[in-house]
Amino acid sequence: MSVLSPDTLQERLQALIRPGDTLWWGQATAEPLTLTRAVVAQRHALARHGGQGRLRVFVGMGASDTLQPAHADAIDFFGYAAGGPHRALAQAGVLDILPSHYSHLPGLIDEGLLPADVVLLQVSPPDAQGRYSLGLVHEYLPAAIRKARVLIGEVNPAIPWTHGSLHLQAGDFALLVDAEHPPLDQARSAPGPAEQAIAGHVAALIEDGATLQVGVGNLPEAVLAALHGHRDLGLHSGAVGDGIAALAEAGVLTHARKSQDRGVGIGGILMGGESLRRWAHRNPALQLRETRYTHDPEVLAASHRLAAINSAVEVDLTGQINSEVAGGVYVGAVGGAVDFLRGAARSRGGLPIIALPATARGATRIVARLSGPVSTPRSDAGLIVTEHGVADLRGQTLSRRVKRLIDIAAPEHRADLEQQAHTLLRQCGAAFS
Repeated sequence: MSVLSPDTLQERLQALIRPGDTLWWGQATAEPLTLTRAVVAQRHALARHGGQGRLRVFVGMGASDTLQPAHADAIDFFGYAAGGPHRALAQAGVLDILPSHYSHLPGLIDEGLLPADVVLLQVSPPDAQGRYSLGLVHEYLPAAIRKARVLIGEVNPAIPWTHGSLHLQAGDFALLVDAEHPPLDQARSAPGPAEQAIAGHVAALIEDGATLQVGVGNLPEAVLAALHGHRDLGLHSGAVGDGIAALAEAGVLTHARKSQDRGVGIGGILMGGESLRRWAHRNPALQLRETRYTHDPEVLAASHRLAAINSAVEVDLTGQINSEVAGGVYVGAVGGAVDFLRGAARSRGGLPIIALPATARGATRIVARLSGPVSTPRSDAGLIVTEHGVADLRGQTLSRRVKRLIDIAAPEHRADLEQQAHTLLRQCGAAFS
């Protein structure tokens, strides 16, 4: 296999991708940059060749600047998330949001409700049996692969060969090319005092032997860093970051007490840097699996002490959670938070946790009324954690929820929240004293 010249790659892509096709590829760090950048560069020829229609691209979380609002001149963007650089697409009004639970994506693909004509993949070099690993990701891609007319791959020697439920042979691809770019790293920043305080509260809730699910971002990574004093933790998560590799290398993450997949950590996508990729390479204690398994409600409910740790934009005083919109802009997703919160609630000894700083730019994130949609209903709220403490909402009435949430709001906002709570509870038909 050799790197194709730009002209040759353009010819091959135009022969394989039809006007009107819907394209899928790995999100975030799993983006196949050689292919995606070629598609963007050739978008006018690909969309207009034959005069039949624009391209559609499914958008997940972003880790690169490949997709820009200007590309909407030939591409229709739709997707479940607007994280990272893809926030610019939402701000420009060119991202059509799919307000779906993350766990529903494979079924929607299977049923043809979400078309998948072409899948672009970043894969590892083949093993001795000629099997190409999907490398950093499984998630919803296997469902798209099974539906796709065309599968195009770029082989990246820096991508780990990972164990999982799907591997591919050369004959599965319509085209294989060499990668021209190194893998993407997930951007991180050092946690601040509030994030460190939150991480300490969350770590104190988690028992030895618990199974971890963590969301995406600096806060979940701060929580993982606070767990190095624990023992025999396990992993069953959609996202897997650098903090997971650090826990494993420190001997904390052993999966020894897991009730599901004992001895093996389960993930959907690797979202970190070189140290995570190195740890994952040919590691039999890690398996990347499809969304239909990582988010399966029965699997989650059967997981030992599942601690589901996710974040949000804001939480209202009754426990309703907005994880999608901030300041009138789509910045997040419905995602898999509800799937994991419900799974943790059913898990014996499980912890359904939403963690967030009490303020953002001086504004409270514990609010009387959400400024965006209800991503998670209050019936699924469990433990809400800020730097000021933990509000356990499980089994609590509305009036008690209000009191507990005000107690973990920023002190400077508590009086105003208490005043608003009286009106709020009257409208809910509840008492507040």
